Amino acid sequence: MKSFLILFTIIALSECITKLPLQRGKKLRDILKDENLLESVLQKHKYDIGTKYHTQFSNAVEVANEPLLNFLDTEYYGTIYIGTPPQKFTVVFDTGSSNLWVPSIYCSSTACQYHQRFNPKKSSTFQGPEHSISIRYGTGSMNGIVGYDTVMVSSLVDTNQPFGMSTTEPGMIFVYAKFDGILGLAYPSISADGSTPFFDNVMNEGLVQQDLFSVYMSRDTHGSVVTFGGIDQSYYTGPINWIPVTQQTYWQIALDSVQVNGQKIACKHGCQAIVDTGTSLLAGPPTDISRIQNIIGATQGSYGEYDINCSNLPYMPEVVFVINGVHYPLTPSAYTNQQSQGTCTSGFQNTSGDLWILGDVFIRQYYSIFDRQNNQVGLAKAV
Repeated sequence: MKSFLILFTIIALSECITKLPLQRGKKLRDILKDENLLESVLQKHKYDIGTKYHTQFSNAVEVANEPLLNFLDTEYYGTIYIGTPPQKFTVVFDTGSSNLWVPSIYCSSTACQYHQRFNPKKSSTFQGPEHSISIRYGTGSMNGIVGYDTVMVSSLVDTNQPFGMSTTEPGMIFVYAKFDGILGLAYPSISADGSTPFFDNVMNEGLVQQDLFSVYMSRDTHGSVVTFGGIDQSYYTGPINWIPVTQQTYWQIALDSVQVNGQKIACKHGCQAIVDTGTSLLAGPPTDISRIQNIIGATQGSYGEYDINCSNLPYMPEVVFVINGVHYPLTPSAYTNQQSQGTCTSGFQNTSGDLWILGDVFIRQYYSIFDRQNNQVGLAKAV
């Protein structure tokens, strides 16, 4: 119910936008106020999903919920709109990168043929392109050109957002992806071309109540959400533990150790980790991950996966991540994925470097808050 009502609000606001003369640099709130429409829009399209939400999220412009769809626990993606009139795209909201990009009409790669493509000729507010861009991820890459246009995410409207328009998407990685592009939410220091990330523009324009966003990931198809500008108490239980960001690139934090049955089995002398919504599994250095796979009884399978007999789950140990002195246990059901009847796969995988990556396997268990105001990450037990 929550997702449908939020989507209704997005649609309603997008209708208002297409009917109003957008002025570059003006906030949606100011545009609606100039047209004497602000009060009626907020009254008509507020998040009417219970008393708690009405009081906590009564200002749709300052706290914005973006519902996410979950595809097989491997991809979490939501909807954004680019241009005037708005062109619709699905994107991964990725805390492991900083650029926004979508396929474009200039791209003839197979991946682009299977996804929505941005047409700058159909947007009256498009400016550019200005320069080229090339982005490489852990898996997959894109090459393209950068332009500027209005980008809408939930009720947030940035009228001058730089974004990449892919001209090539090599290989097959993005061909079968359920999403069209990626919206990076990491720090501007790792922006591939120096472009200002979406959330930085949102903060600079004063569009959010607080300079933070929070992420809840469910194993259900529906129910996951990114909340821009606020923290939703209905998605977690117990206290929020705050961890300082150690390097303002990714959302990087210090990891004390990884333990099983009270014994340190990895990261024994401390190490660095990033909290990454764009990585499906939980990754670490090969030696440490190999030790974990052995302890949980995972064996090398096909395609680089590690197989586990699902009937062994009741006898497998918790794997505990100790962060800033606080224990974050992962149960066997949390760190495994069921593939077929009786067959499970491990949620741990190797990285090519020293950084641990606390991906979706971890975030599903711990509601994650990314606080730019104080440069810290908040973790609380997800419900």
